[in-house]
Formats: sequence, C-alpha cells, structure tokens
Amino acid sequence: MTMPFKLRDIDETQQPLLDHLVELRGRLVRCVIALALAFVVCLYFASDIFSILVWPLAGAFPEGQGRLIFTKLYEAFFVEIKVALFAAFFVSFPIIANQLWAFVAPGLYAKEKRAFLPFLVATPILFTLGASLAYFLVMPVAFKWFLTFEGTAGGLEQEALPAMGDYLDLVMRFILAFGISFLLPILLLLLARAGIVTRAQLAGARRYIIVAAFVVAAILTPPDPLTQIMLAIPLLVLFEGSLMLMWFGERRAAREKAAEDAAEKQEQAAALESPKPDAPAE
Repeated sequence: MTMPFKLRDIDETQQPLLDHLVELRGRLVRCVIALALAFVVCLYFASDIFSILVWPLAGAFPEGQGRLIFTKLYEAFFVEIKVALFAAFFVSFPIIANQLWAFVAPGLYAKEKRAFLPFLVATPILFTLGASLAYFLVMPVAFKWFLTFEGTAGGLEQEALPAMGDYLDLVMRFILAFGISFLLPILLLLLARAGIVTRAQLAGARRYIIVAAFVVAAILTPPDPLTQIMLAIPLLVLFEGSLMLMWFGERRAAREKAAEDAAEKQEQAAALESPKPDAPAE
C-alpha cells in the first residue's frame, strides 16, 4: 500500500508558510508599536482632543450655559483613555495600512496592484469626508434639535445634563457611522470588479437599496428621524455616484476593447497585404 504523499513533501511546504507567518508577525508587531506610540502621544493631548470633540455640543448650547457632567468618579479618566485610543487609531492608520499593503502586495500581479491601489488611497479620503460631514454638519444640527426638548413637563424643569462618557460614545458613533457609510462606493466597485454584481443588477434593485439605506441609517445612528435622514440621503447619493462610476468604467472598457480590436484588424490586414517572400529555387 502506497502512501498518497511523502513526509518530505510536507516539510518542503512548511518553510514558505512559516516565512509568511514570521513576516505577518513582524508587521503586526510594527502596527502594535505604532498604535502604542500614538496612544502615548494622544493621551498627553487627550484633554485638548476631547475639547475639539465637544465643540459641536458647545455650539448647540446658548453661550455660557452648556456643561458636561460625570456621574462616576472614574468616568472622566476613562473618557480620556477612550479619546486617546480613538485618536491613536486614526494617527497610526497610515502606518497600519502601509504594513498590511506591504504584506499583501508581493502576492499580487502588477495589474492587480494597479487595480487595488486606487481603492486603498480612496478609503481614508472617503472616511474623512464622512466623518467631516458628521462633525461639521450633522452633529451641530442634531444637538440643537435635541436641546429643543428642554423646558417644563408637569411643572418640572427639563434640563439637558449630558454625561462625558455618554457624549463621547455618541460622538464616536456619529463619526464611525458616517465614515464607514462613505466607504459604500469602494465596496460596490470592488464587488463589481470581482464580478459578483453588475451595474444593471444594482440599478434594478434601486427600490430595495432605498429601503436598505434607511434601515442601515436607523441601525447606525441614534433613534431619531433627523439623523437617520441625514445619513440615508448621503448613502443614496453615494449609491447613485457608484452607478455613475461603473457606467464610466464600462464605457472606458468598451473603448479600450474597440481600440484593441481595431489594432488587431490592422495588424491582420497589414500581414495579408505584405508581399510574400519568393520561393527558393530548386
């Protein structure tokens, strides 16, 4: 009875795998070191960073009337830890992305690298656009609307006293929800490039996409209709923009294919018209 494989064949395949694991470990260590160093720096400036995050709420209150409270003795300390870790991830993201790309890139063909690199560059740009929309537009409008519920109820005064931890969680939720949602074009274009979906299929499912946009907005944002609408509308705009990019990509691919076909026909015609060499004399 013969064995289906030899032991030395397994040994020969172990070394490349171990090399990849060693390289992966080294790059993960670099990512952790970059994140840790960024965390130390951001922790020193945690109060200043939190002051920047508080700006949308401070602008929603009448001047001199807004305040933040903490109901647990350790809450303010852990808020600074969360702020430092949150900021450290964004500061160290270029290094982390570079390490991941350096690990993946050697296994890609040159054509695949050229196809994937624009998505890698567009990811932080689109995320920053979404986070900026949340910070500069959505949060100030939403917080002013939330504060309109101050007043009296049953003869009792209603006053907004947001806690530091709750406010930070809300701000992080806004930034992450809008930032990740703005990555929708990258997801759709990657799916289209992989052949999983087509532009015609997405366009045919437009009515379902509209419903899905509002469902996603309801899940990612606080339970109020204002912020849900302010997230659902950009999602629909990004969806239509993705369809437009796919259309331009199809037109470009069709032009390149037509140019290749025309060049091939010209080569064939030139080959037919070229004089044949005289047959050698016997």
